[in-house]
Amino acid sequence: MKAQAIAKLKHLRMSPRKVRLVIGLIRGASVENAIVQLENNTKHAARPVLKLLKSAVANAKENHDLLEETLIIKTAFVDEATTLHRWMPKAMGRATPLRKRGSHVTIVLEGDVKEGKQAKKKEAKKEDEKQDEKKIEIKKEDEVKIKKEVKKESKK
Repeated sequence: MKAQAIAKLKHLRMSPRKVRLVIGLIRGASVENAIVQLENNTKHAARPVLKLLKSAVANAKENHDLLEETLIIKTAFVDEATTLHRWMPKAMGRATPLRKRGSHVTIVLEGDVKEGKQAKKKEAKKEDEKQDEKKIEIKKEDEVKIKKEVKKESKK
């Protein structure tokens, strides 16, 4: 069974245009190939993207019980974040604007769920439901006993 895991990096102080160059290299690739690509890439955007990818893999393994060998990068995209507006002094008393752009990066991984974990979770849910039903039955029986005792006391 397939499942997805998501990791997001918000407010990266790097131009989306520069980050998109790196994200384009790994989109659709397996996780192992993407990690190798990012480790050997000379672009500065590769480091935060590699860290994000490793975080996404950790999310997939811990939160969604996905097999690391089957993980692929289903989607990866970069959105524009807030822009810091600054000014650069120029000649003759003038100033020109500087736009220091930021990025939001999102990576979605897809892979197969561990079979043993999924079956164990379903069994655990069924056992919990059975225990809850037993607790409800016991409470109902206790209520009935209390009502009978109250009726006996009220008759006396």
